[in-house]
Amino acid sequence: MATTTVQIQTKVHHPIYPRTQTTPISPFVSKMKQQFLSLDIPLPAMPLMGTGHSLWDQPKAIESYPSSDSDEPEITTWFLDTREIWPGENILTAPGAAEALSLVSLAEQKIITTKMFVADARMSLGSALLKRAFITQVLGIAWKDVKLARKGNEKHGKPCAVDEYGRPIEGIDFNVSHQNGLVALVGWDGRRRQRYSPNGHIMGVLSPGATPEDVMVGVDIVCVNERESAMSTIEQEGFDGWVDIYDAVFSDEERWTMKYDVDYVTLLDGTHLPAKDVGRNDRVLRRNQSLTCVTQTGAEHIFSSDLLLDAKLRRFYTYFCYKEAYIKLAGEALLAPWLKQLEFFNVRSPKPGVVARCSTHGTWGEEVDDVEVKLHGRVVDDVKMKIQAFEEDFMISCAIQGNIDGLKIPAFKKLNLQQDVLSCANDTLDRKDSFMDMQAEIIKAPECPEQLLSPWESRYW
Repeated sequence: MATTTVQIQTKVHHPIYPRTQTTPISPFVSKMKQQFLSLDIPLPAMPLMGTGHSLWDQPKAIESYPSSDSDEPEITTWFLDTREIWPGENILTAPGAAEALSLVSLAEQKIITTKMFVADARMSLGSALLKRAFITQVLGIAWKDVKLARKGNEKHGKPCAVDEYGRPIEGIDFNVSHQNGLVALVGWDGRRRQRYSPNGHIMGVLSPGATPEDVMVGVDIVCVNERESAMSTIEQEGFDGWVDIYDAVFSDEERWTMKYDVDYVTLLDGTHLPAKDVGRNDRVLRRNQSLTCVTQTGAEHIFSSDLLLDAKLRRFYTYFCYKEAYIKLAGEALLAPWLKQLEFFNVRSPKPGVVARCSTHGTWGEEVDDVEVKLHGRVVDDVKMKIQAFEEDFMISCAIQGNIDGLKIPAFKKLNLQQDVLSCANDTLDRKDSFMDMQAEIIKAPECPEQLLSPWESRYW
């Protein structure tokens, strides 16, 4: 399968975009967004360079370019496979890693180089690079001028792009996820008109900068073969015992359908048995049982209940992937107090793709985009979600919420590290004062890391 690449065109001027038309959203969703997107960033009342105005006095809008097709909001979906890059057992000595590390901040380098496993370091580095490439492309600024912070909570908040004063930049949102070697980024470019200081730096907005009509994006990757603990629990407690471990995450109705419903069962010869052919075998919750079913065509199939539980486990991870992507819209993660009240209906696990073998890249599997979302029993009608399988074991879910009329979640584009990411950085660096020169003292892991991100936090940063 040929590799698809995305050509990232660097903007050499500062784009000024007209504001997009907004459509009303429900008061309930508006209140929720205001709650979780409120920002608390202390700002000094200092004058801008070369002006007599304070940060609060700057004109809110300036003349915009004439509207064109390119002024429409865009959703970006990028995908990087770090299993193919930076080989070796240490990220500090991996071929090409030093150059990549020199393109991220010292704080990120510390996190990356102190990862216990090199696979986690690769994903963390890939995530940092994708975020900067997206911001550089959308805002038309140099790579070295990209600045990141977190919304709301300094430690757990959702990463965002900020200006030189630490203020969030409006009209842009992004989210990353990585799992088992894969890194995905979903970004939104609202084509908002941006403001610039006299010295050319892009300016952000004052707290609280987010507005209800803004679009938020979320993404999550799951790998269904990471299930040693699952099978151990299922062996002892049954599949229902495994699902009930997550009673703080899923509602009673969600857990019931995970236990007793099935989308399809994949037999050893690759045959997919739909739920109607599986029949009441879907009530089986234990391993190592012999099951028999007769299809509507009269064909008889005898198979192990292990295959049925594999199907149910894939369905469980589908729910998990949906929920993670949605709660990452506002950066709440699994700390969201409304987690159990967020429910998904009409859930179908996407059929897998083909695993990568030898030099052949894995293929994308089925894409499902008709899930229904409810929060506190009410349909959330301003969100779009989809989930897609990759290879045999991965699933990636995306969520976009807000002023989404006319927006469509595009297919993921696989990026080439050198051509699409590193070249973007190098093309925007001023060789007289390059980002690499400013970071010359790095690439040295600290002897004793002060703080490491938890496994859950690392999926969001």
